[in-house]
Amino acid sequence: MTLPAPETKLVTQWKVACDGGEGALGHPRVWLSIPQETGFVECGYCDKRFEIDRAHATGDH
Repeated sequence: MTLPAPETKLVTQWKVACDGGEGALGHPRVWLSIPQETGFVECGYCDKRFEIDRAHATGDH
């Protein structure tokens, strides 16, 4: 059984940063690359999911 990600964010960059949010509940900032094949990546710390908006994507990939 696959559980949904706690939060999903639609982004336009193929490389994103995640720090878990503001304040003490955050985590160290990590940079994540979204694979072109899947179109999404999940943070290993907080499980936040970043999905690429392919229609408006910019940057290298």
